[in-house]
Amino acid sequence: MMSKHHDTPQRTDCAIDTDGRITFRLPPTPAARPQLLLALRPKKGRPETTRHHLELEPDPADGKWRAVLEPHQALDEGRWDLYLLPEPGAERQRLRPGLRDLRALVDGHLRDRPSPVAVRIPYVTKDGFLALRAWLRTAHAEARRLDVTDRAITVEARLHGARLHEDATVRLRLRGSDTVRSLRPRIDEDGRGFSFTAGRKDLAVDGGGAGRFWDAFVRPTADARPIRIGRLLDDVADRKHVFVYPPITADRTAARPYYTVDNDLAIEMT
Repeated sequence: MMSKHHDTPQRTDCAIDTDGRITFRLPPTPAARPQLLLALRPKKGRPETTRHHLELEPDPADGKWRAVLEPHQALDEGRWDLYLLPEPGAERQRLRPGLRDLRALVDGHLRDRPSPVAVRIPYVTKDGFLALRAWLRTAHAEARRLDVTDRAITVEARLHGARLHEDATVRLRLRGSDTVRSLRPRIDEDGRGFSFTAGRKDLAVDGGGAGRFWDAFVRPTADARPIRIGRLLDDVADRKHVFVYPPITADRTAARPYYTVDNDLAIEMT
């Protein structure tokens, strides 16, 4: 039997502006003190520990309930499920998606972001409920264009929350090992834009390398912490199966760039 907080007709509209402010609107409800609950989805087998409550206020224009998630309200990185609390302490109810206005996110990669880089994207879960995907990083390198030829993979990207120096490097780290390949990026005059090319030799793995993965980072200076390269600054919450690229093939191995479940850039060796 389906539990009550999974059985609700409530549909929630949401709209996000260029500053990252999200406005939620719910149908009128007789509840006296309703709240919108955001709960960080825990890792498998772990208890839920992180929540945010937003007060719902009636909109005089149409009587709908309205809550605002301000840009300065930082959300931990992960997936946040949304619930209606009719009143404090009441049983929570999952929310279905209504209209989602994400137009402000489509060109989000064109705006430079300060540190920390905070991203929130409303999306629909596989089982049809409204949720938020959140990232919170000190700095972020946004992949823009990937060009795959039969010899190399070229990536164009832009750094947010930091600036590249002359000794900057791109680092490909073989997942689960200490193996790192360093590449010299081509850096734009503004110290933000950069590009790099990884060829067959850069991606070769001892022992054949089937089923191995290179994760991509940029290091702004020789002694700086590596910054993950990925694609977060648009309206696509999950891009792993949306953006599919061809492989480089050589010597019975193939190297294919892809985006991970966290929308980070990686290269799979098969």
